[in-house]
Amino acid sequence: MEKFIENLDKSASLLQTADHLLYMTYPLIREKRLLLKILNEIYLVALGVVNAILQYEYFYKRINLYKDAKANFQTFREKCAPRYNITPQQIAKILEIFDLAEKHKTSPFEFVRNDKIVIMTNTLHTDTITIEKMKDYIFASKDLLRKAEAIIRARK
Repeated sequence: MEKFIENLDKSASLLQTADHLLYMTYPLIREKRLLLKILNEIYLVALGVVNAILQYEYFYKRINLYKDAKANFQTFREKCAPRYNITPQQIAKILEIFDLAEKHKTSPFEFVRNDKIVIMTNTLHTDTITIEKMKDYIFASKDLLRKAEAIIRARK
């Protein structure tokens, strides 16, 4: 099986897990730190879908891939996104997910305040993770996965 199909399958599974955590598990246990796990799952979904699209396009020799992740994302943005009907707003949402996940990974300090998790960076800049933001990210990830599957699985 091609790598891009495996990435799509894994992303679909991770999305199902994140969705279940957000809509079923979180309301039951109300543990705010679960939002960090949900963010990580959503990040892996978005990363997997972007990688699947890049690998699919590379497989059919429509694009070149590089060792630099930023260059590959630029290729995704410029050449792949229009073909998959991915809007600039969706690309901005993907970048927001990537940025927030990166801040979480490198953050020296995180704490719970009210109904949100606050991530503090080394420069004392803060970002928050809320349930509403996670719902928005899940919705964006579902749409991204749906658009990728519509083209990749149709030609399988």
